[in-house]
Amino acid sequence: MSEDREIAGTLQHVSFEGLALERFEGVIPPEAWQRVLEGIARAGTVLAGRTVWNVNSTAHGGGVAEMLHSLLGYARGAGVDARWATIAGEPRFFKITKRLHNRLHGSLGDGGPLGAAEREAYEQPLRRCADELRELVRSEDLVILHDPQTAGLIPLLRDTGAPIAWRSHVGYDHPSELALQAWRFLLPYTQQADVCIFSRPDYAWGGLQADRLAIIHPSIDVFSVKNQELGSDAVHAILAGAGIVEDRANELPSFTRENGEPGQVERRAVLVEESRLQLDTPVVLQVSRWDRLKDPSGVLDGFARHVLEDSGAHLVLAGPAAAAVADDPEGPEVLAEVERAWEQLDAQPRARVHLANIPMDDLQENAAIINALQRHATVVCQKSLAEGFGLTVAEAMWKSRPVVASSVGGIQDQIEDGVSGLLVGDPLDLATFGGAVSALLGDSANAGRIGAKARQRARERFLGPDHLLKYLALLQQLLQRSATASPSVKGAARGSVSATSSFGI
Repeated sequence: MSEDREIAGTLQHVSFEGLALERFEGVIPPEAWQRVLEGIARAGTVLAGRTVWNVNSTAHGGGVAEMLHSLLGYARGAGVDARWATIAGEPRFFKITKRLHNRLHGSLGDGGPLGAAEREAYEQPLRRCADELRELVRSEDLVILHDPQTAGLIPLLRDTGAPIAWRSHVGYDHPSELALQAWRFLLPYTQQADVCIFSRPDYAWGGLQADRLAIIHPSIDVFSVKNQELGSDAVHAILAGAGIVEDRANELPSFTRENGEPGQVERRAVLVEESRLQLDTPVVLQVSRWDRLKDPSGVLDGFARHVLEDSGAHLVLAGPAAAAVADDPEGPEVLAEVERAWEQLDAQPRARVHLANIPMDDLQENAAIINALQRHATVVCQKSLAEGFGLTVAEAMWKSRPVVASSVGGIQDQIEDGVSGLLVGDPLDLATFGGAVSALLGDSANAGRIGAKARQRARERFLGPDHLLKYLALLQQLLQRSATASPSVKGAARGSVSATSSFGI
């Protein structure tokens, strides 16, 4: 897949190739594959002649963009006319949307206001985006808008006549006043959507009608570069080629690109370290954006204080080249904080910690490096303070890695504590976090059993076909309800796949 770099005004159209769902036939259980075939047949009839528009804020960097590349590719491969556009905005727009993102997770973030001036700065670029979208979207089409960055488009696109879904990939189990501030900011827009889709029931906090709520878990694509099978020699070669491990490999750092052509890791990660990581060193890994909600500084502190040197393990904190993620303006600042925390460690633990900035110039090369890191890791962590879902958990589970993660958000839906991973109830409890990591490092047999259960659970619950079928079923219901609605209620909500409980505001 490739990103089309032509920019028409404020919309950037993303080009992608269709992907064959048939590749899953030998991966998922036979009865699940039969459901896929039946669902695709129904969707082909209902969606014929219609375009499904997806709009978000970036085509790279983060789980939403990764999911869209795969899901839309499979949708197109199944005959759906799926299209994708990203919105552009001034730095202030993304500063405000990052503020909303942080507060939806219960975090103060930059502490700035969410008043009338911020609302105008949020809406202004979206008005320009909406002007362009109205030229493209027909009444028979469907529109899926993703996350807070796009919520302001909902009322602006109502006059197209197309059903509109808003998909929130973020959420917080226990809404604080900070979180509700962001929710109130977004409600005037989201209340006008035909359906609002969440990853968990608890993420809908009130103000939305129960019959306009749908719950759809995210998923991973096991055939993407990030998740494709790699042998140990290939893992070694890629890590050596990226400069992450010291040892020289006996083969080229190769991987298979999405289009089936060979690829090779040519760029090296930018590393902050005092010692070189050896191939035979046990690795504790966290992969995430440089985001305070992912708590990289807490992972560093917990490892340094509570995972003893006699374990032989080193910590790798890996994230994207910080300036390369357009919709995350805090990335460079957070990375600088982590580097300062690393510098302040005593010499002994500092030598066991490595910060890796993975190049983003070639997104598939980046994915190959992350894939190799996850497969090489002895233990994978996701010690988030808040998490909408946490795709890195499902990725590691698919790769049979034992995971230690915070019991927050969608991570709780992925890991069965003690069976397919270990959950830490309080993400600020560094001693418990370090103890869980140490327990897996010290018991390889149990770590192997947990890793095997993790792969089985990922296979059963978090792969792309099930995710795609839920979306297709939702779109069919939206069209059916739109067709039966009277003209007086065409602009109102038209229902959803499933209802859920909500919190009052």
